[in-house]
Amino acid sequence: MSNGAGRHLFCFGLGYSALALAQRLSGEGWQVSGTARSEDRVGQLRAHGVAGFRFDRATPLAAGALAGVSHILVSIPPEDDGDPVFARHRDDIVALPGLAWLGYLSTTGVYGDRAGGWVDETSAPAPTGTRGQRRLVAERDWLGLWRDHGVPVHVFRLAAIYGPGRSPFAALRAGTARRIDKPGQVFSRIHVEDLVAVLHASIARPRPGAVYNVCDDAPAPPADVVAYAAGLIGLTPPPLVPLAAAGLSPLARSFYDESKRVSNALIKRELAVRLRYPDYRRGLAAILAEENRAAR
Repeated sequence: MSNGAGRHLFCFGLGYSALALAQRLSGEGWQVSGTARSEDRVGQLRAHGVAGFRFDRATPLAAGALAGVSHILVSIPPEDDGDPVFARHRDDIVALPGLAWLGYLSTTGVYGDRAGGWVDETSAPAPTGTRGQRRLVAERDWLGLWRDHGVPVHVFRLAAIYGPGRSPFAALRAGTARRIDKPGQVFSRIHVEDLVAVLHASIARPRPGAVYNVCDDAPAPPADVVAYAAGLIGLTPPPLVPLAAAGLSPLARSFYDESKRVSNALIKRELAVRLRYPDYRRGLAAILAEENRAAR
């Protein structure tokens, strides 16, 4: 996929993960465009060579924004009243000639709480919180476009994303990092570079209707991740705080309502993905090394 001639990726929501994919494909000669919620952000995208368009539920895309698009990434989360991209531009997407791939970024939260047990793509979704329930509805809506109209939809259920600029180091240095103690709690996670590798591999080997878990090999308690990061930068890890005494917001608390281990066997078997950062230890060490290089 080194020759990007004629390939045009449109990202609904050019946030952290979508920008990482956009930068990789731009380097391969792809045309990249996408959306932001404010005119200021649209201007920033354009200043970096990305064709930016304003979009939210109240502001549909400008006419012609999807002209010539061959690939679409949807990373905007659903809201109380559903998925804004699906609501506003479903028919426009169905009508696109030559659309080769559409990726919808969902969450492993659709599996709900499994008391630390394993799930894979054959596990029946059972979301326990509002966020997971919304995501499952959105997944089914998008996959319905494949079933009913042949739109080449692929769903990616993402674990917690980390990477440069999104790691525990800044909070540890600022003294604001916390280690929440909930015995038996485990999360899965994925380095943004490995997430991009999965999306890239799917674009090269599309299988419309596919659902993939995207995570690393090492589900772990979040407190362990913070402690390891602290050790890397020579700081004493913050003390463990019992969950009941942590005073978390309802949103933050919701992440601790679920515990599961997520299998990534399918992305390895079907997409031949080899994770560069198969566990948080290697991922965090690489982020720190990059920070140190940038500081020189």
